Amino acid sequence: MANLLRKGESPQRPIFLELFFDLVYVFALTRVVNELVLDYTRGRVAETLTTSLSENGETLLLFLAIWWIWTQTAWMTSRFDPFQPAIQFVVLATMFGSLLLAVAISGALSETGLLFASTYAAIQVGRTLFFVLTMRGHDLRRVNMLALVWFGASAVPWLAGAFAPELTRNLLWLLALAIDYLGGTLGWPVPRLGRSQVSPWAVAGEYLAERYWLLIIVALGETILTAGTAFLHGPIVAERTLALVLLFVTTVLLWRIYFYRAGQILGEAIAASADPGRLGRSAELSHLLMALGIVATSAGSELVLIDPSGHAKPAWVAAMLGGPALYLAGRSVFEHVAFARVSRPRPIGILVLAAIAPVMVGLPPLGVAAAAAAVLLGVAVSDAIRAHGGPLEQASPPR
Repeated sequence: MANLLRKGESPQRPIFLELFFDLVYVFALTRVVNELVLDYTRGRVAETLTTSLSENGETLLLFLAIWWIWTQTAWMTSRFDPFQPAIQFVVLATMFGSLLLAVAISGALSETGLLFASTYAAIQVGRTLFFVLTMRGHDLRRVNMLALVWFGASAVPWLAGAFAPELTRNLLWLLALAIDYLGGTLGWPVPRLGRSQVSPWAVAGEYLAERYWLLIIVALGETILTAGTAFLHGPIVAERTLALVLLFVTTVLLWRIYFYRAGQILGEAIAASADPGRLGRSAELSHLLMALGIVATSAGSELVLIDPSGHAKPAWVAAMLGGPALYLAGRSVFEHVAFARVSRPRPIGILVLAAIAPVMVGLPPLGVAAAAAAVLLGVAVSDAIRAHGGPLEQASPPR
């Protein structure tokens, strides 16, 4: 059904349906952050960094699953016309499935594991099968047939893991995610059938660039939602009010560091690249790292509002400083995508955050958050100084 494809005259940018779809991911990210905060405040886990990292690893599995659902949906809408009723149905069905995934996150590793695993598998297998059946006679049918083999293979460990003990479940779900991510990265290769030779970034780079920066906005919006909700769950006193102000400033700094200047010209960089598929994969990785950094920072923000004047535990410091560090790491990859270089303030900021982490243990969480904000402010100011008075830097992707 060629009429399902985007036409040349169709808008090559996200429309209201896709923005509507993203709303459910505000809720999904909120659930991930809440699960992280539980990891950091759950008895012995809060005291031991190693145990906390183990708990965080389980939450990371869930984050990577919903991230891949979002990514696959962005790829889908980059090729298909979102004004077509059939495509709208697929997007809305995926949106409802994503809502179920978000609901199941809080217990996905225990009593709601089957709901999470079966919903994930149903989304990936179901919509891929839809395009196999509807795109007869088009090259995209073959691409979806290849993807269907991989999603069918990953559905087995997803569903098996829902019935397995904790350690086995985690290993099976990790295997399922590895199958999904590896398949997408390699172009869904299948013996005797070959692989997909065209990356979605090669045909819809500017569209996907805008989808990814909208997702960053969604993630930053979640930090505001989490901070405001956490603030209302306690007494409105001077220390907590100062913490809320500081956390808002941190969110603004994350926004500023992202959008100036690489965030504004990713589409141009992809279009100018000799290998947009390879560059697009790097852009995906950079946004994954930045989203993880924002989620960790949001969890750290809630920890600050829980006890701003207490004693920061090692796991808490890891979230409050590790989140911004991970964000800067992703932003460094992103900068290389756009300009084929990385400015020094970003790696310096990562090193400073790592260096001050040991001395921050035991200090008031409000002080730790202030230190993280100060490092981000230094990066943002250095960007402004470098750009002041000069022409806007143009995209120059690596060759």
